[in-house]
Amino acid sequence: MEKLLLEYLPILIFIAVGAAITIALVIVPYVVAPKSPDPEKLSAYECGFNAFGDARMKFDIRYYLVSILFIIFDLEVAFLFPWAITLGATGVFAFWSMVVFLGVLTIGFIYEWKKGALEWE
Repeated sequence: MEKLLLEYLPILIFIAVGAAITIALVIVPYVVAPKSPDPEKLSAYECGFNAFGDARMKFDIRYYLVSILFIIFDLEVAFLFPWAITLGATGVFAFWSMVVFLGVLTIGFIYEWKKGALEWE
């Protein structure tokens, strides 16, 4: 039993030190930080001027469409990095599979462009 406790002692010390640091980092700002709230500091922040209108207003669907298109083409770039690293190991198959992948994404991009998804009025 005593040997088992000695084996776990470094883990318990690590947990105790971590808990002490965590508690100290939570309590110290309340003790050290200056407390001088004024109306300007407590006012709502929205682009440097007072809020007007409802914050839950509906957004145009084009914002969401552009964000989805950005995510799709951002993921395309994310797939290109591992592909470029493994290209030397797998050779021709990796190259043509990525050409097909880029072709499908290019066709999708052209389709979105022709449908006017990227046009703003």
